[in-house]
Order: sequence, then C-alpha cells, then structure tokens
Amino acid sequence: MFSYVARQPIFNCRQQTIGHELLFRDGECNAFPTIDANEATCRLVLENYMAIGNDRTFKGQRNFINFPHNCLVNLMPLLLPKSKVVIEILETCIPNDELFLAIKHLHQKGYIIALDDFEYDIRWQRFFRYVHIIKLDLLMLGLEKACDFVRNNRHLKVKFLAEKVETYAAFQASLTAGFDFFQGYYFSRPEVLKHRKVAASELITIQLLQTISCEPVDFDNIEKIISSDVSLSYLLLRYVNNANHRLVEPISSFHQALVYLGEDKLRMFVGVVATAHAALDKPKALYTLSLQRAKMCEELVNYSSSMIPKEQAFLAGMFSLLDALLDSSLADLLVLLKLQPHIQASLLHRQGELGQVLNLVDAFDKADWQQVAIGCSGLGLSEQQVQDSYLQAVTWAENCTQLDYSNE
Repeated sequence: MFSYVARQPIFNCRQQTIGHELLFRDGECNAFPTIDANEATCRLVLENYMAIGNDRTFKGQRNFINFPHNCLVNLMPLLLPKSKVVIEILETCIPNDELFLAIKHLHQKGYIIALDDFEYDIRWQRFFRYVHIIKLDLLMLGLEKACDFVRNNRHLKVKFLAEKVETYAAFQASLTAGFDFFQGYYFSRPEVLKHRKVAASELITIQLLQTISCEPVDFDNIEKIISSDVSLSYLLLRYVNNANHRLVEPISSFHQALVYLGEDKLRMFVGVVATAHAALDKPKALYTLSLQRAKMCEELVNYSSSMIPKEQAFLAGMFSLLDALLDSSLADLLVLLKLQPHIQASLLHRQGELGQVLNLVDAFDKADWQQVAIGCSGLGLSEQQVQDSYLQAVTWAENCTQLDYSNE
C-alpha cells in the first residue's frame, strides 16, 4: 500500500523556494480526490508527517498544510512540529469564537498561521493579530482586486502570498503591489510524491522506542502510549506477569506494571513489547532473532570488562534489526529515535566498543569463526563465553515468543 502527496513550491521575491504546500492525493493522478476535507487532512498528517523514516516532507523549508474547521478546533496541528509547518486556515472555516480560541492557542504555542484563499469579511478582523500570512487567489479574486487589497493593507503586520500566479505578467504585477510570497503554475506545477504507507502499529512502535531512548524515561508518556492500544497493553501485562514469578497477585494496571519494573527493566520490556508489536505481520523467525540478538549483546557485556550499560547493549542488539521489522532504512529510523551518538555510530558503522559487540554477534550469526575469534580478542572474551551467551539468548527469546504467539 502506498500514500501520496503533491508538493507545490512557494517562492519569495527573489524567486527562492521558502516552502511547499502539501496537497492530499489518493493516487498518482495529480488531482484532489472526492473525499471529505477532514479525512484528507487527517490522512495527510498521518501518512506524511508521522510516517516512519519518511523525511522528504521535512527537509529544508516549511510545509504549508490546509486545515478544515474541525481539525483546527480539535487542535490537530499540535501533532506537528511547529518549526516545520505553516497552518493554513481553509477558506471554508467559519470565523466563530470556537475557531478564534483555537487559532489564538496555536499562535501562543508558536505556530505560523496563514489564511488560505482569503476574501475579506469583517468577522476575520480579530484574527489578524494571530495570523502571519494572508494568501490571495489571483484567479478567484482577479489580479487587480488582489493587488489593491495588498496595497491598501500594508499596515497589517502580515506577509501576503499570491496564489495561482500563472504568468510572468501576473508575477510582476503582484511583486510591484507588495506581495511577499508567490505560488503557481508560472513557477512550478505540483509534484506527486509516493511512498509506502505506514501502519498504525508501526507509528505506535516508533513512539515507544523514542520514549525509551530518552533520559530519563518518561513513565507517564509510556503509560499514555501503551494504554492507547489494546494489543500493546495486553502484551505488556503478559510480559510483566509471566516474567515475575514472585508476584503474590498479578499486576493489572499499566501504571502498576511500569512502577514495578523500574527504569532499567522498563527499557528492556518496552523494547521487547514494541518489537513484538512491530512484528505482528512479520515472520516469527525475524522477531525471535531480534530478541535473541538483543539478549546476546546484553550477556556479552555482562561477561566482558566493558563499561557499556547492559540496557544500551540490549537495545542496540534489538535495534540492529529494526529496519527489517519496519521496512525502512536504519539511518532514517535512528534519526527519529535520537539515540546517543555512540549508539548510533555502533549501529550504522559498527564503531566503538558497542560496535565490536554487534560485530561479534554478526559473526556468530554467520558462523564466521575467524571473525568470532577476532571479536573475542578485542573484547577480552573467551569463545566459551560467547557460546554461553548465545545459548542463554536463544532460551530467553524462545520463552518470549511463546508468550506472544501462544494465542495463534
């Protein structure tokens, strides 16, 4: 399955690109589909801003996104990074108190706000103090009327953007009138981008992995993410209850489970649960191998004189197969996770002591005994310790997967 978005560049007076308007598409045909505006915006946000490893819409300039009334009053733009977007108030929005309070709130949060396809109505007057850009459609208003509006309203503390600039003459006229930004076929037609659609389970997975990558761990945020997904909640409670045989009574709430685990075990368990969640539609063997590599890295660090925290070794081993689990490049995923530089270097380039541990696991997986011997020498390990680490990891991973797949 694929998702689509059309991008049309926006230029300044020097014809330099300062951003792009994102236009929802549901196929390779470069035309807006016949679907509800709220649905279009929701899908555009989900598929192009929360998609794993997809940073094409983020690079460089800001992206202008249309928001209909319901999306604005529900404060959907807060899901997006304020440094990357411009919120466009769709022309169909009703300038009532509900919308006014939403725009005021978004302005206070630091978002840049634009009025799209603007036609003057006195009800919009109070919005001007919270608006940064006014977009005028040259074809809908007429070139002369649009230029007159700009000339007569230069006192407003806003920038003016000319839409539907179709010819050189229209560009020159709008430039002379005082427009600041320009968009239209004279410069460029929208370009359709196509990429793999990301499943909701993958989005939750990346949110969890981001959270456990932070210092310190935000327990409240983890609880919020887990409680939003039934299968994820079920997995975590099963893990905690099955992994702790000393419990007098089973743990029955997410908060109770998270407090019981503590920060160190929490990272490991959430990593396991998130990986299980990502692997729901993947072969069991891939998930098992991911867990196995994680545990083996942890055991190798325990055997060695390394100063690497075992939690970091565990997560590095698990993340080493994250690209296969989420069908995205590891480099893109690590940008989203914002791991410490030395962990990223170990995963991408096998650098540092943690990189040596991953190399040793790679060599053992491939039965490359010469490289295993080299790895043992570098980390001060015996080949017997590597063998023991592997056997412990296999047993542990099999126990984990039995928990996950027992209801199949």
